[in-house]
Amino acid sequence: MLWLICTDNDMTQTSLPPLIQEPQSHQFSQPESPQPSLWWADFRQEVTALTTRLFIQLRRRPTTLIAGVLQPLMWLLLFGALFSGLPKGLVGDGQTYVQFLAAGIIVFTAFSSALNSGLPMLFDREFGFLNRILVAPLVSRFSIIAASAIFIIALSMVQTLAIVSVSGLMGAGLPSLSGLAVMALILMLLIVDFTMLSLGLAFAMPGHQEMLAFIFLVNLPLMFSSTALAPLAFMPTWLQWIASLNPLSWAIEPIRYVYSHSTWAWDSVVFTAPWGNMTISNAAIALLGFGIFVSIFIRGTLRRGIA
Repeated sequence: MLWLICTDNDMTQTSLPPLIQEPQSHQFSQPESPQPSLWWADFRQEVTALTTRLFIQLRRRPTTLIAGVLQPLMWLLLFGALFSGLPKGLVGDGQTYVQFLAAGIIVFTAFSSALNSGLPMLFDREFGFLNRILVAPLVSRFSIIAASAIFIIALSMVQTLAIVSVSGLMGAGLPSLSGLAVMALILMLLIVDFTMLSLGLAFAMPGHQEMLAFIFLVNLPLMFSSTALAPLAFMPTWLQWIASLNPLSWAIEPIRYVYSHSTWAWDSVVFTAPWGNMTISNAAIALLGFGIFVSIFIRGTLRRGIA
């Protein structure tokens, strides 16, 4: 019996681990920050998904695209026929009025589309869909703005292609390939500028009625106070100052220049303003600067709106 007890004690002592163990050092690894390549892939996926949603809406309501193409064509046909009797060269060096007008219609169409780009965002905010997007685990909420800009640029390029084709059939001719590249660059700068402004207003306005009132208030006055329908030489001095400082004129004149000139350079003078000459490069820089100003102006509003 005593032998069994001793044996049990030995077995217990040999099987149990020591009660006091030496402390072990543990090294805690810091959480790794997301790699730039992974972040960019997620951001691109978000922009693609949000842009696809806008195109799905367009496919379900194609009248938006149809009206957006037909309206500038009607402007081009009606105004072109109205002033077709003007002597050649009156509005520019050897230009017909259709050539002169085509650039103004292209820019005004892109401007109108960009200015209206905040309306879908405003309706999403009113109907509560924007809140569903904001609670999603987005890597960057800037993807909402980028998707809207890409969608408007795509629509404007379709409208521009239709206007250039019809104006070519009306005898205005076609720009060169390099001229088309300049046209695309200028339009993208203009669209991004006014898309940011429209999205900022969409978060600042209390509802869509106020947004529509603002659009109707500034849409046509900005066009008539630019060089879309008449050159600077036809305007009184006070209107020349306004038109030369109008961002629409900064986009219209470079496009008009490449329309009527097969060769161009970045330092080509596109119009002479009361304060000096404007070249193609100056116009692009002015549009870029205007976009930076708009982004700073609406930064707080966008941050509060998508926070």
